[in-house]
Amino acid sequence: MDPVNHTGLSYTVFHLLGIPGLEDQHVWISIPFFISYATAMLGNSLLIFIIFTRPSLHGPMYLFLCMLAGADIVLSTSTVPQALAIFWFHAGEISLDRCITQLFFIHSTYISESGILLVMAFDRYIAICYPLRYTTILTNSLVGKIGVIIFLRSYGTILPIIFLLKRLTFCRTNILPHTACEHTGLSKYACNDLHVNIWYGLFVLMSTVTLDVVLIFISYMLILHAVFRLPSQDARHKTLSTCGSHVCVIILFYGPGIFSTLTHQFGHQISSDIHVLLANVCILAPPMLNPIIYGVKTKRIRDQVTHVLFLKAAAQTTNVLMGFSGNIWAVDIILMALGYIRTTDPYLALISCKGYEPP
Repeated sequence: MDPVNHTGLSYTVFHLLGIPGLEDQHVWISIPFFISYATAMLGNSLLIFIIFTRPSLHGPMYLFLCMLAGADIVLSTSTVPQALAIFWFHAGEISLDRCITQLFFIHSTYISESGILLVMAFDRYIAICYPLRYTTILTNSLVGKIGVIIFLRSYGTILPIIFLLKRLTFCRTNILPHTACEHTGLSKYACNDLHVNIWYGLFVLMSTVTLDVVLIFISYMLILHAVFRLPSQDARHKTLSTCGSHVCVIILFYGPGIFSTLTHQFGHQISSDIHVLLANVCILAPPMLNPIIYGVKTKRIRDQVTHVLFLKAAAQTTNVLMGFSGNIWAVDIILMALGYIRTTDPYLALISCKGYEPP
């Protein structure tokens, strides 16, 4: 649709193109989108379930991780289903109100994740520099208040953008070359003066994400200073290993965003489809990989995941054996073999190890 340059018209319905220039490849592009979304939903839901149901994981670090998993679910759900609808059904039509609602949740959730990563860095700083006071400083009550502040900050800073966009007249075009709505991409098609939007957007960026990055950097400088004062190399290594998961998640969260920003500023010869793909990587990668990183690198979470999965497998196997035998001894053998119960009965121990049948 050709641009229209008069203020008598204001579009209220827009059309998202998906990945511009790659429309014929949308079905294939949808495969990694779907896999990443399914992985993010499964991994983060499992992480939240394990943390909520295991009292041993109700410490500050795991509660912050639970907040991060919840934010990952919201961020993925705000973007990926819309992208899949475009790829599979060419359903790119979206009203102005829906578009503004989508960008509100995308931007506010992104700021929330940045704030959560900041308080997780603060958590590591307290745990390493003040280990004896860790539980008295970071109480569950304080963790809850920090969580409320994080979400109030994110929603409070993005809420004015709704009113800044609603006042605009969108008369240039209603074609959006993207898979989702975002503030800059939508406002540039308005015919009004955008200075207020630009300056407020810059203020939000500097007062949230940029400030968070600076404070995270300072936290880790203080952590490194404390670690290198430890007497032994083994103690230094063990202390730094507790920060490994968090550092990986920080790089994964901020890295693609910084790279995408640099390509927008200096990569003028890069095609628009590459810019859109990079923007989607910023949304897709962290929710998919965060639970995997914490599940692999955090021993207590890894052990709990293994316990849940093997316990379910044991229950299913026991149900099968009970269906064949109808005897309670099958339950004891399976659970004992997987280490969930112990027995002092030599006969039961014998048949579980040797495969003997009961009389």
